[in-house]
Amino acid sequence: MVVGLIIACEVAFWVLLATGLAVRYLLKWRRTSVALLLCEPLLEVVLFVATAVDLRNGARPSWEHGLAALYIGFTVGYGHYTIGRLDGHAAHRLAGAPRPPKPPRYGLARARYEGRLWLRTLLAAAVALALLQAAIWYVGDGTATGPLRSWQWGALRIVAIHGVIALTYLLWPKKPPAGTATRETEGRTLAGR
Repeated sequence: MVVGLIIACEVAFWVLLATGLAVRYLLKWRRTSVALLLCEPLLEVVLFVATAVDLRNGARPSWEHGLAALYIGFTVGYGHYTIGRLDGHAAHRLAGAPRPPKPPRYGLARARYEGRLWLRTLLAAAVALALLQAAIWYVGDGTATGPLRSWQWGALRIVAIHGVIALTYLLWPKKPPAGTATRETEGRTLAGR
């Protein structure tokens, strides 16, 4: 049941996002668009409540409950960022706005960008860890919480791996190719402009 609900929430996320952006830029209904996009967090609330009800009704904690916590954490950490990036692309494609800036590719600007992404991953993992710990306390049975604890370790591994990757951009910054004129403006690299 929980996996089906996670899939339904993911599909609903993209449908609401596409509908909200289409309403905003094709129909020019800004308030309706905002209302649709504000429905996005309700999906996580529904998933959270359904997972809690499933556990309360005596379901044995499983990988599905851990996946639900990780999904909610990811949405908290990256949901707003994803919506903002796609809004910029939709504004460019559908409303004639300037092309959204690409992430920086070189030097310290890229290291800062990767560091900010890692902070989002850290937030996502913190939310997932808190939800998983709450579920562990809620269930209370030490032997039954093994799958939830394994998801906690998985979330910590994700943070560590992403942290190492982000750190490599700081320790060994990528240099622009020879012959490419670049200049950094406000933390973004503009190549060939």
